[in-house]
Amino acid sequence: MAANFAYQNIRDFEFIIQEWLPTEKIFNYPQFADYYSKDDIKSVLGPILKMAKEVVEPTNEDGDLNPVKLENGKVTLPPTFGPLFKQLQEEGWGTSNIDESEDAMVLPHILHSMVWEMLAAANPTFGPYIILTSGAAGLIQSFGDDHLKEMFLPKMMDGTWSGTMCLTEPTAGSDVGDILSRAYPTDDPRLFKIKGSKIFITGGDNDFTENIIHLYLARIEGSKPGTKGISLFVVPKYWVNEDGSLGELNDVETTAAEHKLGQHGSCTAALSFGENNTCRGWLLGVDPRENDGKGEGMAQMFQMMNGARMETGHAALSCIANAYYNARDYAKERIQGRPLTNPKGDRVTIINHEDIKRALLCGKAHVEAMRAMMYKTYFAFDVRAHDPNEEERAKANELIEVSTPLCKAYPSDEAWWLIGEAIQCYGGYGYCEEYPVAQIARDVKIYSIWEGTNYIQSMDLIGRKWLMKKGAAFGGFVQEMRDFFEANKGAEGFEKEFENLGRALDAYTQIQMAIGGYFGNKQYGMMPTFARRILTATSQLYCGRLILDQALLAAKKAQEVGPDHFDYEFYTGKVLAARYYLRNVVPNVWAVAEIVKDGDTSVLDIPIGAFEY
Repeated sequence: MAANFAYQNIRDFEFIIQEWLPTEKIFNYPQFADYYSKDDIKSVLGPILKMAKEVVEPTNEDGDLNPVKLENGKVTLPPTFGPLFKQLQEEGWGTSNIDESEDAMVLPHILHSMVWEMLAAANPTFGPYIILTSGAAGLIQSFGDDHLKEMFLPKMMDGTWSGTMCLTEPTAGSDVGDILSRAYPTDDPRLFKIKGSKIFITGGDNDFTENIIHLYLARIEGSKPGTKGISLFVVPKYWVNEDGSLGELNDVETTAAEHKLGQHGSCTAALSFGENNTCRGWLLGVDPRENDGKGEGMAQMFQMMNGARMETGHAALSCIANAYYNARDYAKERIQGRPLTNPKGDRVTIINHEDIKRALLCGKAHVEAMRAMMYKTYFAFDVRAHDPNEEERAKANELIEVSTPLCKAYPSDEAWWLIGEAIQCYGGYGYCEEYPVAQIARDVKIYSIWEGTNYIQSMDLIGRKWLMKKGAAFGGFVQEMRDFFEANKGAEGFEKEFENLGRALDAYTQIQMAIGGYFGNKQYGMMPTFARRILTATSQLYCGRLILDQALLAAKKAQEVGPDHFDYEFYTGKVLAARYYLRNVVPNVWAVAEIVKDGDTSVLDIPIGAFEY
């Protein structure tokens, strides 16, 4: 069986919640205080670890061997997907966890995200069916009137209906402002006729829910051009009558199911709306004709997109982790070769060879650094949602805003080569589909493209997040890292690691100054030329700061428990993973600084015709 969920334990999750982050703050919020404490996480995550292996993992194999099919306008999904969707909904791991009512028994965001890291690792293809339904329901919950909430939310939250986000069109991908979809008024001011087509709609069709609720971007005639004039509509596949019953097909047709490199169990659909002029949808928010031509659609959709960007980066991280864990397990069992230091000795398992240890430590260091960044941000989600102190909520929001492009892009950019390292550990077997890392590589590649390509994330970082609150928000983000450096640079045993962190902080200032200088000289093309490398350097700097913080704590814990304690190797591994990351990854920050300062313009200077040769 090729698919394999290789997470063996939840120890790193326990470390993050119970030892590293001050999560008692989260668990003391009224929303959670009566239900959970940070000491309870094993009772939540332990069964999920078991379920991911026994229940979810087999559906991953099914999804790859029985890909989505479209015949006569009907899609067929892998046969195990429908039962899994219903089981997760019934057991409380589906859309019900978005309920924001005060008496709802939901998990803290940080803990729920740990649940979904394991479920995503067990089957990367399946998660979007639930995650997108949650996002679509969340938009209705935030922006719909009471009537729409009553009509749609109960059946979306219990999984009877699913949901999607419909942005991309054949002639407008990332440039959403150029969409051609149109909305035309009817006699009812809430309802509009919808006409247009969308492509690459994840979860755009299925065969296991009674209805699919599309959150659809379109332009009402008379609204402003570009993104300012776009509105958001609730467009069901089957019409929903006023009493909540289902009516006729709402002139929504699946015209294609894409054949993809990976994610074969995920229905990526091309959809046609209003081909027979009978498609209708409910407007969310104000009518732009009553708002100086300005629609609210893009601002509303960004609520779903920002959440989806976090989840996309997190899914990439889960694939990196699962590939690393699989390679580790294989390397512990595969016997081949003799140590270079003892060429006449016995053959050894390949985990004893230096390059395999390097590849595995590289994987471990990246997983733990990215995980630190991801859960630091998810911690901020809980603070932003529930903290009674307005200033604390504002600070949490700033961290989320700044770190979202990092959390989305960094794991999904690095995943391709990190999983390549896992494949390399297998040798030729890694390239064979009978082993799990080949499928993981195919499944992971889409994440750098989803929810705004990583170039878009990098432009968001530099063009928006650097400038938030006139630079104060990002300035505070960098200053916090410098404060950490100044407070701990004398830590015994970590002198070189802090030297590298300090050098990276200085280099990052040089990057910002260089980009500012190019703008001052009206060399505007320099920013997009270097943007993706700057985002990577930003992520490596921040991850270095976080994993080094973990290492300080782990070193102290290792000393406390001693070499004979069962946790000693766990803590020692965290120290060495941080050491590897600070000495082998973080130096890229000053390498990028040198490249940016050098200001090579070959990308801008090369004529288009030169690419013909």
